[in-house]
Amino acid sequence: MKQQSGLAPFVITKLPLIFLGIPGKKCGVIILTAEELSNCRDIATMQLCANKLDKKDFFGKSDPFLVFYRSNEDGTFTICHKTEVIKNTLNPVWQSFTIPVRALCNGDYDRTVKVDVYDWDRDGSHDFIGEFTTSYRELSRGQNQFNVYEVRHNMEMACYFIPPSSYKDLPTSLHYMSPYQMNAYAMALKAVGEIIQDYDSDKLFPAYGFGAKLPPDGKISHAFPLNGDNDNPNCVGIEGVLETYFQSLRAVQLYGPTNFAPVINKVANCAAEITDGSQYFVLLMITDGVISDMVQTKEAVVNAASLPLSIIIVGVGPAEFDAMEELDGDEVRVSSRGRLAERDIVQFVPFRDYIDRSGNQVLSMARLAKDVLAEIPDQLLSFMKSRGIEPRPALSSSPLPQLHRHI
Repeated sequence: MKQQSGLAPFVITKLPLIFLGIPGKKCGVIILTAEELSNCRDIATMQLCANKLDKKDFFGKSDPFLVFYRSNEDGTFTICHKTEVIKNTLNPVWQSFTIPVRALCNGDYDRTVKVDVYDWDRDGSHDFIGEFTTSYRELSRGQNQFNVYEVRHNMEMACYFIPPSSYKDLPTSLHYMSPYQMNAYAMALKAVGEIIQDYDSDKLFPAYGFGAKLPPDGKISHAFPLNGDNDNPNCVGIEGVLETYFQSLRAVQLYGPTNFAPVINKVANCAAEITDGSQYFVLLMITDGVISDMVQTKEAVVNAASLPLSIIIVGVGPAEFDAMEELDGDEVRVSSRGRLAERDIVQFVPFRDYIDRSGNQVLSMARLAKDVLAEIPDQLLSFMKSRGIEPRPALSSSPLPQLHRHI
């Protein structure tokens, strides 16, 4: 964990605003509170579990989730993180998560952090189970072990603080490199990559990572070539991409937040250079479901929708993928700052839906291929039609448009 030696001062501003409806009559007051953000750039990764929760559901156990609150200088609390709901258990283990320390405590390591435990109810009337308070400094002491907190009703809460440098080495990490089997990212990359690589003529794939500290100086990047070569980020075939991915895991330190926009913009810039229909670009993104820059990502998608580009997002792991569904745009076209995307260019598929429990891997990959490629033809045609680009004559010696894959 990186320690900050100096932090920006905390400035609290309160501004009362009076609502006016009927002339001459006050309709209430809203108080706007603002606090200057510190310059702390630390990232905290932690995992929590609980023991002996109260049974709140009449026909079951409990459906617990956690709510983290940052304390404010005026004594109030602001929600800064919610965990997923774990259904029907009194001993839940929540997924590890990453949060900027600035969001957790504004860089003040000793500021109070409050954690509430609730039992989820469908109608939104969640039952309060208990709470405990801590601080980032106390949480970080659990780097080599874990912190135990007592919550009312004899419940115990254990919090494991995970240094970002070792997160990929945990068996629970989707990036964990087991000697016995490929991790979730590698499985998805191999399965989807082998499907789409046949549509590329030279089998050279630029491959990028997003969210890591890079050697030798630890500079943070959200769009870095996996092979470390900015001038030539290409990998030979999907096997080359996989090999480079494993090498990169050993060389870089995974680091949040998870920003999509830089990678999308990088590929969009390449697509913007060739809009005559001779080339079409496909960006494959593999993610665990977290998007830290959703506003910027939506803007990047809207901007890219006018270019010869399609985006395939494959979600790995057990997380909820609501943000990915929103980007997919099948129901509601993606918009940003009042602008609708010119075309629907995003296709999202959750990889877990294609793991065949019967062991028939061929059937799983066939279904995956169908859904991954389902929208690409229409997306390509919609771009060509929007630019008035006619198909070349069947007997022409000119090469067909080449699909470029970015991983």
